[in-house]
Amino acid sequence: MAGKILIVSAFAAILWQLGAGLYFMIVDHGTTSRTVRALTWRIGLSVGLILVVMLGVATGWIQPHGLSR
Repeated sequence: MAGKILIVSAFAAILWQLGAGLYFMIVDHGTTSRTVRALTWRIGLSVGLILVVMLGVATGWIQPHGLSR
């Protein structure tokens, strides 16, 4: 259960940073670097989430399941 909470909260943070980047892009009109900073955080969080999921699958913490036909 803690793993699901971690993944969902990381996904929420990614969406928050994506929204922040959009907001800064609209408000600042390219005069500051806040858009770049927000989108850089989003990329870092996304890479971190992918690594956590890969580590979880490799250690058996997350059990992947196949798609049935």
